[in-house]
Amino acid sequence: MWGSNKNKIRSSKIDTLIGQGIVINGDVKFDGGLHLDGKIVGNAIAENGGNSVFIVSDKGRVEGDISVSFAIINGEVTGNVYASEKLELSGKARITGDVHYSLLEMASGAEVNGKMVHESEKKLLEHHVSEDVDDEHAQSAEPV
Repeated sequence: MWGSNKNKIRSSKIDTLIGQGIVINGDVKFDGGLHLDGKIVGNAIAENGGNSVFIVSDKGRVEGDISVSFAIINGEVTGNVYASEKLELSGKARITGDVHYSLLEMASGAEVNGKMVHESEKKLLEHHVSEDVDDEHAQSAEPV
C-alpha cells in the first residue's frame, strides 16, 4: 500500500529545462519531461501523454493551462491544471484555477484557489481532447 510503485512517477527523466530568467510567450508542447524554473505565458501541453512529467520549481511560473500525465508543482500557476495520472503539490505551490486530477498528493502549505475535481484518467483525457477539437473548429470558422 504505502510506498507502492503505482503511486510514483514513472519517468523522472527530464528532457528539457527552461531556466530561471527565461520567459516563453506562447504554448509549449512537449514530450517526456520538462522542468520549469522560468516563466511560460501560455499553455503547457504534453503531446503524447503517456509518460509526460512537468515540474514547476519554486521559481517557476505558468500563466495558462497545464495538461500532462504527471505534474509536480512548487511554483505559481494561474490557469487550470489537468493531471491525468498524478498531481503533486509541494509546500510552495500556488494555483489560481481549477485542478483536475486522478491521484493527488498535497503538502502542507500548498494553496489552490479554485475547484478541485477528482476524475478518472479516461475522463480527463477525453475532456482535454474534446477541448482541443472545439478550439480547432472555432479557429477555422470563417467570420460571417
